[in-house]
Amino acid sequence: MTEDRLQELRGQVDEINLKLLDLLNQRAKVVSEIGKVHAHLGNTFYDPVREGQMLQALEMANQGPFSNETIKALFREIFRASMALEESQTKAKIKVQRKAPGERTIITMPDGVTQIGNSAFQIIAGPCAIESMEQMDETAAALAERGVKFLRGMAYKPRTSPYEFQGLGEPGLKIARQVADKHGQFIVSEIMDKSQLQMMFDYVDVFWVGARNMQNAYLLKALGQQQKPVILKHSFGATMEEFLYAAEYIVSSGNPNVILIERGIRSFEKWTRAGLDIGAVAALKLETHLPVVIDISHSAGRRDIAVPMARAAKAVGVDGLMVEVHPNPPVAMSDSKQQLYIQQFHEMMDALGELTVVGSGD
Repeated sequence: MTEDRLQELRGQVDEINLKLLDLLNQRAKVVSEIGKVHAHLGNTFYDPVREGQMLQALEMANQGPFSNETIKALFREIFRASMALEESQTKAKIKVQRKAPGERTIITMPDGVTQIGNSAFQIIAGPCAIESMEQMDETAAALAERGVKFLRGMAYKPRTSPYEFQGLGEPGLKIARQVADKHGQFIVSEIMDKSQLQMMFDYVDVFWVGARNMQNAYLLKALGQQQKPVILKHSFGATMEEFLYAAEYIVSSGNPNVILIERGIRSFEKWTRAGLDIGAVAALKLETHLPVVIDISHSAGRRDIAVPMARAAKAVGVDGLMVEVHPNPPVAMSDSKQQLYIQQFHEMMDALGELTVVGSGD
């Protein structure tokens, strides 16, 4: 074997490499067009039946020297790369994705002063559920004393058991509206179904979509067709990517005023109610320009660790936190173990005031 022959064969390999590169890029362009058709039809990118058919056809056409297993392994990598390309192209186009480091959505409330997403650390607080005028008024007064503008007032409570307290409904919303107006606050309340939108509209300043409804596309689209802010809660069984796509339903429907709230995910741990991944929250702040809030009540499921949880939330650079507060938690009609006494709320606020955070998470 001469040196000239070696160089000739290497030249052939180089030429084939370039042809393969060109063919791979041609394939990627065709796959990209297929992805656009899938998106238009509302289909998912991954089609396992189609992938199986292609692999079978390749196996039948293969004449060696590569084995069928090697050919299938090589083409599976090509399929994966193509799917990753489709996903990255789609992800780059979604409205909630941050396109530049300094991009951020700032939501301004009707008073023209209160904002969320502008680097100020906002507190959303109140009882788990509206129980009475006295309960709401006492709580709201304590919150207003510390400058809290977002009053949590849940009139509808989706519970695991149908026999547990389900909320006061519209009468509860009337109580919340009266109390909020008295103390100069904005009502944050959960909407369960798009049929409730018209009734709740005059009572509520910020609509809350709970974890159970995070992927309720019909509700999300309906909330996207009005302009009041929407707090979207991360379902404990959803990935962060699924969380962002849920927000996209609202934003792409016409409402840019979306706040993401993280409550942790279900795990094997029993010491807390849900596992709160601070690293994932920090990454979420980088991935999206929407305001991000941490729910320290439903993630912890207990009030005795509220202070360190609150400090961690502020330190990670999110836009605020949600905490449940009740005048007498042991007699609360829902989530009694995680709601703070009013005095504990003041202690938490004092601890947050002492915390100096460098950087904003952006």
